[in-house]
Amino acid sequence: MHTDVPRIDAALVERLIAAQFPEWADLPVREVDPQGWDNRTYRLGDALSVRLPSAEGYVAAVEKEQDVLPYLARRLDVAVPEPVGLGEPGDGYPFPWSVRRWLDGTVASRAIGIDHRRFAEDVGAVLRQLRSIPATGGPVAGAHSFHRGGHPSYYGTEVVAALDALGDGVDREACEEVWERAIASRWEEPDVWFHGDVAPGNLLVTVDDDDGGNDHGAARLSALIDFGTCGVGDPACDLVLAWTFLDAPARRVFHDAVGLDADTWGRARGWALWKSLIMLAGSAGPGDRAEHEAVLAAVLADPVV
Repeated sequence: MHTDVPRIDAALVERLIAAQFPEWADLPVREVDPQGWDNRTYRLGDALSVRLPSAEGYVAAVEKEQDVLPYLARRLDVAVPEPVGLGEPGDGYPFPWSVRRWLDGTVASRAIGIDHRRFAEDVGAVLRQLRSIPATGGPVAGAHSFHRGGHPSYYGTEVVAALDALGDGVDREACEEVWERAIASRWEEPDVWFHGDVAPGNLLVTVDDDDGGNDHGAARLSALIDFGTCGVGDPACDLVLAWTFLDAPARRVFHDAVGLDADTWGRARGWALWKSLIMLAGSAGPGDRAEHEAVLAAVLADPVV
């Protein structure tokens, strides 16, 4: 990870835009809330956004997204970010960065009035459509995707270390049973597209005016954002939303909508287990402990299939 990254703020964005995209220099820059972990995002005027990697480990995603987003956008029914400019390092900022079209909507984690079962159906349908897109020549899962789309066993040492650190704080036997099932199978089909981080913060919803205006349940999935960890490989990593955001009835809907087999769901459960364990063990950035405890409880209680 690069240790000399300057402070990323609106003033830096203004300087970078003025130097490299003077046609947009008069547009106001506003910080987006909530911010992601891998990148910092700023709104540029009403129609654009600027996205800057927060560390060197996330740089590979910039040019990858420039290539794959237009390809995927033409083949998906929901909106995805549209790149309109690729910035170069400058003004002390050492990484490439990007300008995209702004997408309206509210991240699902903050939206009010979501019908979780209908939301699960929407997301499942999009993931099924994503898998149907020809994957030949796509970026094969690897370091650029933080090994999402690969086999969960890549993180086996982290699972063991987290279990050792957590000790009696978790049901180790139950966790090991989930993990053993996760690593016992592999994706035997041809590689397919995966998003890599199907989290409520990367799913935008808008109100469907044809379905009740602002009434409860009117929020519908409108966009899938942050393809920094996307690639082609095993789609199991895209199913963790089942435990991180959906309740039990919505998980059943998601399962039916996404159309994947029991082994893939077993690997998905392993991905969710890994993430909750390392977060609880304190080995991967900040997080709300209660949230990760709830995810772990859901993973252990509900295999979905």
